[in-house]
Amino acid sequence: MTDPVQIAEQLAGPFAERAASHDADAAFPAADVGDLRASGLLGLLVPEALGGMGGGFADYTRVAQALARGAGASALVFNMHASVTGALATIGEELARELGATDAFFAHRDRVLAAAADGALYGVAITERGAGSRLSALRTTYEAVDGGYRLRGRKSTCSGAGHLDAYLLAARAHDGAPSSPAVGQAGEEPLVSHFLVPGDAVTDVDDTWDPLGMRATASNGFSIDAVVPDEALLGGVEGLAVLLAYVLPQWLVASYAAVYVGVAQAALAEAVAYVERRGAAGAHASIGDVGWVRARLGRADAQVEAARLVLEEAGRLVDIAPGDPATNRQVYRSKLLAGDAAQEVAASATEACGLGALRRGEPLERLLRDARSGAVMPPSSDLCADVLGTAALGRDPVHGTDTRPW
Repeated sequence: MTDPVQIAEQLAGPFAERAASHDADAAFPAADVGDLRASGLLGLLVPEALGGMGGGFADYTRVAQALARGAGASALVFNMHASVTGALATIGEELARELGATDAFFAHRDRVLAAAADGALYGVAITERGAGSRLSALRTTYEAVDGGYRLRGRKSTCSGAGHLDAYLLAARAHDGAPSSPAVGQAGEEPLVSHFLVPGDAVTDVDDTWDPLGMRATASNGFSIDAVVPDEALLGGVEGLAVLLAYVLPQWLVASYAAVYVGVAQAALAEAVAYVERRGAAGAHASIGDVGWVRARLGRADAQVEAARLVLEEAGRLVDIAPGDPATNRQVYRSKLLAGDAAQEVAASATEACGLGALRRGEPLERLLRDARSGAVMPPSSDLCADVLGTAALGRDPVHGTDTRPW
């Protein structure tokens, strides 16, 4: 396999050069996505037999970190794409068969993955107003009709909305049917399924995305009222969405962690560069000569490295023991530590550098805003901590609490 991390590191430079303009306009980073497409990284997780790079989750985490050191928002767009291709490519055939997947699913999956290797861009559409990303609270519905399934509803945010070739969209059964114990969920939970929806089925993209940070994800909302073919149902089985979120959470949890570890790394690197620039500018005294400034950089270095090492271990475990309870706990640890590290490191480093670092257009000012999103992106730091605390008490982290990450 061509070294994907080296490719990502080469792309990070141009990403960083364009990041300020993308951020200012809250514009979809078309040039960055073009670079990803040309580099082959959209096929990072696609098996080599289908034209991809054949990477695993650990490969993804290293690539996402490198991209995020260039532009966090572009790395998040890549993350959403990788969440789709990774989930499709890495679910084992034995598990898929046990869950009811048919031969038709595998054929469709291979077509979707091969298209990604050829440059198709995918995204994830879960979030809704009033429900967030809690799958059990979604209001977008589906129902079986002649020719497939009718999907109706509105998603409040979706990275790259209007620019994607397909969306992995979550919806609940129109008739309010509960999930079946046959797919491993509690019977009182709603039946929630994933559909791979063609890009042209999405209408009425609202183009109102104007957030504090991660502006260039262009995470606009959209409406859908369309019939999709039977093969669009992920796995060919209803009710898999909530199950997979709990059993194999890496693509909805630790994939974000990789981006925010990269943002934390970028914030530390930019703070060091800022301090060095101030010292080289002929100032009476360099702020690098101030002990508490160096101490803040030192603490940031330790915090970033700790988050990276936990993420690295999560990547290793996901590749060798996906779905194992110990693996899943490490996945949640990585998201918790990455989200908190990003915002704490960026805030502390900015305070150490002083007011000049907060001027609009300064890289640290943008990184501070981008970093703030990490702890609140689903599942939030508080929800991750609750999952880990529930497990620490020896309780079932899925059904042992009244709090549901999904």
